[in-house]
Formats: sequence, C-alpha cells, structure tokens
Amino acid sequence: MAYTTINKSTDYFNTKLYTGTGSSNALTGVGHNPDFVWIKSRADSYSHFLFDAVRGVYKRIKTNSTDAETESNESLKSFDSDGFTLGTQANINNSGSTYASWNWKAGTGQGSSNTDGSINTTYTSVNTTAGFSISSYTGTGSSATIGHGLATPPKFTIIKKTSGTGDWSVQSSVIGLSNYLVLNSTNASAGTSGALISAVSSTTLTVDGNSDVNGSGSTYIAYCFAEKTGYSKFGSYTGNGNADGTFIYTGFKPAWVMIKRTDDVASWTILDNKRDSFNVTEKRLFPDDASAEVVSANGNTDFLSNGVKIRTSHIGINLSGATYIYMAFAEAPLVGTNNVPCTAR
Repeated sequence: MAYTTINKSTDYFNTKLYTGTGSSNALTGVGHNPDFVWIKSRADSYSHFLFDAVRGVYKRIKTNSTDAETESNESLKSFDSDGFTLGTQANINNSGSTYASWNWKAGTGQGSSNTDGSINTTYTSVNTTAGFSISSYTGTGSSATIGHGLATPPKFTIIKKTSGTGDWSVQSSVIGLSNYLVLNSTNASAGTSGALISAVSSTTLTVDGNSDVNGSGSTYIAYCFAEKTGYSKFGSYTGNGNADGTFIYTGFKPAWVMIKRTDDVASWTILDNKRDSFNVTEKRLFPDDASAEVVSANGNTDFLSNGVKIRTSHIGINLSGATYIYMAFAEAPLVGTNNVPCTAR
C-alpha cells in the first residue's frame, strides 16, 4: 500500500531552472501544466515575480514589494502543457541571465466562481489531490467568509491585494491564526486584535476588514495550501545554534523548502533541489528581497529521504532557542509506488 496518493510529486510541483534569451522563450520540462509560476533571477537584483492562471497571463505581483499588480504583454505570455512561455521582459528573460522558477499545479486554468462564502470568489482554481487552490475576490471592508475549494482546512494561506498597495499577509495554523507574518518583510510574527484570518474550515476562510485582506472594493488573490502526506508539510521548529543542527521530519525527500524565523527579524529563505542537486544545500533566495542568489555556509542544509537536516547556526534558519516556520514540497515520498529512489543526495 502506498504511503501517499501522490507518487510523482512533479505532477504537482517542480522547480525549473533556465537561462534567459531576450526573445520569446517557451520553457518545457516542468512536468505539468502550471497554474502558479514564481520566477526569480539568480544573478541579478530583479524582483520575485509571481504569475497565476486565475488572474491571467501578463499580470505579475512581486513578493519583495507592496506594489499593486502590474501588467505587461512581454512578461509571462502563456501557461503551457509542460511549462510556460515568456516574452522579452528582462527581469524574467534577460539574455544570458539565469533564473529559478517554482511551479505549482492547481485546477489547470482560471477555474470558476466559488459560492461557499459570503463573498463569492471571481475565480477559484483548485486541486484537492495536491491541496492547493488559487482564489480571486473583491473585498467588503468587514468580516466575511471566502470559499477556497480544498474540502479540508488550509494550513498555510498567502493573500495579496492586487488593485493597490498592501503587504503580503501570511497566516498558518502552525503559529496560530491570531498571529501573522508578512512575506515582503523580515519582521517577526505579529498578533492582531482582529485576526486578518480569524478562522479556517474545510470550505472557507474568515477574513476581517483589514485592507491587506478585505478592503472594501479592493481585489485580492489568495493562495491556500492544505497538507498532503508524502507531498507537502507545514510546521515549526526550534533552533539549536549548532552546525549539527535541528532535523525537520517531513516524511518525504524535499524538493523545495521555505523557512522564516517567527520570534524576531530575519529574512525568508528558499532552498531547492535543482539549484543544489547534491548535499549540502547552500544556495539561498529571499522572497522579501530582490537581491541575487547568495551562496554560503549560512544556508547549509542536507535534503534527506525523510526531511531536512540543518548544518549551520545561522540566525536565518537555526539560531539557538529561536522559533521558525517552514513549508516544504516533495521530490519523492519516503514510501510510495513510484520508482524514484528516496535516498539522501
């Protein structure tokens, strides 16, 4: 019997590295038709650009900025059956520059309106197998519910206002819904007197009237993630300040991990198995920062068959006594029916 219903993780998530051409660039090898594409230049100080099928092609938002959504017909031009096609825009396709793209599959396309909440979403694209949905909606300015379509409570939710400036609100049951983090900031988690997301259920999110998640007449995009055994894991850990660092059990061989310190200031950190195909993993990109990729022992981790072993005492991922939150997606499950070897690298 399989440990997981997802035996081939690349059907739902994959990292694709590429080199820009400066001209129309059709990229393949993602392994699925992505609905959510996150692109970052590795060598240049270009912003992190996020695209999704719900908002539609050409429309981009930046994790390292409070900026509203912008549009360019030379950015991401199409979501394709095995990848995506880029236009000539330099920050995602500069000739000779190297890039990382992280790709998730939702429901293949814009989806349809979800009427489970008091706010009907404009579109919700949902993949219940992989536990991922994308929803667009218009705010009311007061407490409301929004349908996410996952049929199970999401464990990690990221919301961004698209019609105007606003922080990226990150909330997770891992740290409690009375706390939240900001993806475009190094700040510690903060509490709210009226939580931005005050409740989650198998069908809806409850949001307050805060302008970052539900301002009257403003438009928003919500990325919701439910945990799936053998494929995704969202949790927390306490650092030990030692090069023989904390072990994070995921139950699968990781492909992508994002970590954030929650009790004090520190950057978000992204590690993946394509930029570092062998242990130790040390190449870091930072969602709150447009800076180029950093390669140093401060990011040292091992991606093992069943989790992540930290090999540094750096403040960003393993300061003694500090608390951290993480989200991780699999390269391969620890046990499954696929033929991919689930061994350390």
